[in-house]
Amino acid sequence: MIRFSFFICLLVIVLASCENDLEAIKKITFDAKSPDETTKNLSVIYSDSGYAKVQIYAALAETFRGKESITKVKDSLRVNFFSERGEVVSTLSARYGEINYTKGTILVKDSVRLYNFAKKQTLETEALFWNQKDSSIYSLSQVIIKSPKGIILGDGIRTNQSFSKYVLLKPSGRVELEKELEIE
Repeated sequence: MIRFSFFICLLVIVLASCENDLEAIKKITFDAKSPDETTKNLSVIYSDSGYAKVQIYAALAETFRGKESITKVKDSLRVNFFSERGEVVSTLSARYGEINYTKGTILVKDSVRLYNFAKKQTLETEALFWNQKDSSIYSLSQVIIKSPKGIILGDGIRTNQSFSKYVLLKPSGRVELEKELEIE
């Protein structure tokens, strides 16, 4: 009986001493600046009615969830934009990007290139925004557009995600036009 009572007392002491204080654990292990999720070699496809619209590749992605859900892409980013027939019509690449799922936007920075395969034209800039809601791309930074017809410079651009039509803000440069201009 003494052994049994001793065993019960020992068991109560052991169980009472094993307490995990969640607040103390959070203070030790929680860092508010660290990402909620880290992914290497990320590949995401956005589709509509079963057809791919946008495909995103990233070497390293860190997702932060707070007021807004944001994924920061580091070490390289490539975005493929698809036509209605499922063909890649343009590709956006950069070294850094931020995908804001809450707003439906992507900001890309550092060595940004947007390439249209049909027109063989390239847009180069340091920062570019893509709005998922209306599929528009814009930049307020200096841009360079290179094509087989010439090089155009500007301080900002608005274009569609296929980079087939664009409006260049404050343009300069030289380009060959397909048709003669008629002056009235």
